[in-house]
Amino acid sequence: MKIEYRLIQKADNQTVKELIQNVFVEFDAPREGTVFADPDMEDLHGLFDRVPKAEFWLAEADGAVLGCCGIFPTEGLPKKVAELVKFYLSPQSRGKGIGKELLKKCTLRALELGYQSLYIESIPEFESAIGLYEKQGFKRLEQPIGDSGHYTCSIWMLKEL
Repeated sequence: MKIEYRLIQKADNQTVKELIQNVFVEFDAPREGTVFADPDMEDLHGLFDRVPKAEFWLAEADGAVLGCCGIFPTEGLPKKVAELVKFYLSPQSRGKGIGKELLKKCTLRALELGYQSLYIESIPEFESAIGLYEKQGFKRLEQPIGDSGHYTCSIWMLKEL
């Protein structure tokens, strides 16, 4: 299986929304106060296209989207900090290095765009993903930074690039 890593296109919007929301259903994770309920989920391509220094990457094989991850200058974050956003993998894609590669793409692009740190928010239901973040150099914070609007998130992490 050859995996292609590429930026989101308008035609991907519904597929990516379903991928993300299916992960929440799979882990019985909270819907409110998380990305699940974000109005931007209807047009992720449009969101990332209109915001400067924001990018959203997909992993795809044989026409199927396997995972996604983006960098975004979330409101309230310090100037040189981007949020790592909407980082999700389909169940069959986990444990194969796809998430690691998506994270690498986002990290390299963040550096190229002038960011010095990446911030991420998560919830306890996604504990296995949190282990990946820690292995990649993210450190836990005592409180959130920025204003994502995701009030259900109780895990906040930062990585210096």
